Amino acid sequence: MALTVRPIIISALLTMATLNGGLVVLSSISNAATHISKFDEARALFTDGKYKQAYTVAAPLANAGNAGAQAMLGTLFENGYGVKKNIKTAAVWYLAAAKQKNVGAMFNVGMFYISGRTGVIKIKEGEAWLKKAALAGHVPAMHNLGLIYSGAAGVKPDWAKAIKWFTRASDKGFGLSQYNLGLLHLEGKGVKKDPIKAAEWFKRAALKGVSDAALDYGVMVFRGEGVQRDEKIGAEWLLFAANNGNVIAQNRVAKLYMVGRGVKQDTVEAIKWHLLASEKGRTDPKLDAFVASATKAQKAEARARVKAFGKKK
Repeated sequence: MALTVRPIIISALLTMATLNGGLVVLSSISNAATHISKFDEARALFTDGKYKQAYTVAAPLANAGNAGAQAMLGTLFENGYGVKKNIKTAAVWYLAAAKQKNVGAMFNVGMFYISGRTGVIKIKEGEAWLKKAALAGHVPAMHNLGLIYSGAAGVKPDWAKAIKWFTRASDKGFGLSQYNLGLLHLEGKGVKKDPIKAAEWFKRAALKGVSDAALDYGVMVFRGEGVQRDEKIGAEWLLFAANNGNVIAQNRVAKLYMVGRGVKQDTVEAIKWHLLASEKGRTDPKLDAFVASATKAQKAEARARVKAFGKKK
């Protein structure tokens, strides 16, 4: 179980954070009220998915220096919402908003520099913008700083700093940071190896819905590593991860149903989970042989359950 380097996807996570972070200083109270009112209109249009109308309202505000509107234009151009997609134009607007201390834009600028999405990778500049966002309370920025100091983006690991930022994000309830703290305690990176603390962090992250954490916590409970052994509870956590699409968990759950450990032996369920894992490239010769020995009716039922599982997703 190696440390997971999993940068946050900007466009998926930062839309509302970007739009809610702007602070505008205008020349007069009446002008400020007008701009704020118009930006509220743009934000409402954006929220309703009326991106072209949102752009029409936001563009004059952005050109007049409204940081929230500038960040919105960054989001529109980044994703091609209501305008032709243009990453470089998005970066320009994000940078304009970031310079006005728009927190979401700071994060986006940092991630653009680190990922090289505009054609140039600037790790130090990206790190600096992420730190500004993190110090302003942006939790995904804290998490991504933890990833950088864990060796992401080719930076030499600094485990003390990684733990510092993962801890800050974890204290805010960020599940992926909690999971990575569990891995660090499990592996002894920057801290003394401690399976008990690892299990505690895995459980916290699992309760936040992190499927990898549910998998690792389930394995620890199943085996009694760092926590009291309970195969039934361990299997339940593995099932949680499997139901959330974790392919490793699906493979392990298939094995549990095959032999009846932690769960009641169930040939059809074993075949179902094996088929789901196999679809994602997780092959298993022992399970292949088990499936081959099953009846046609069992295989047919398993395939029907796989189809039903796909519809639920």
